[in-house]
Amino acid sequence: MYYLWYLLLGLVAGWIANLIVKGGGSGLLVNLIVGIVGSILGGWLFSLIGLAPVGTLGSLATAIVGAIILLWIVSMINRRKIRAN
Repeated sequence: MYYLWYLLLGLVAGWIANLIVKGGGSGLLVNLIVGIVGSILGGWLFSLIGLAPVGTLGSLATAIVGAIILLWIVSMINRRKIRAN
């Protein structure tokens, strides 16, 4: 049952991160993938700093921060590819 909760949390985090970075959603599957990968990235980055998210809101905030960083990295890579062509 917790897996379903984590998927929902990742979906919401990906959707919010896409709204912040791009200004619009990217679709259900893309938001889910961005949210899940972002939560892993955010958890890893927060652990490097020494922060530990507590509760649902802490996990959501960590996932959103990680998803925003992930989208920023992807946009930087895409800009380099466009300039190279």
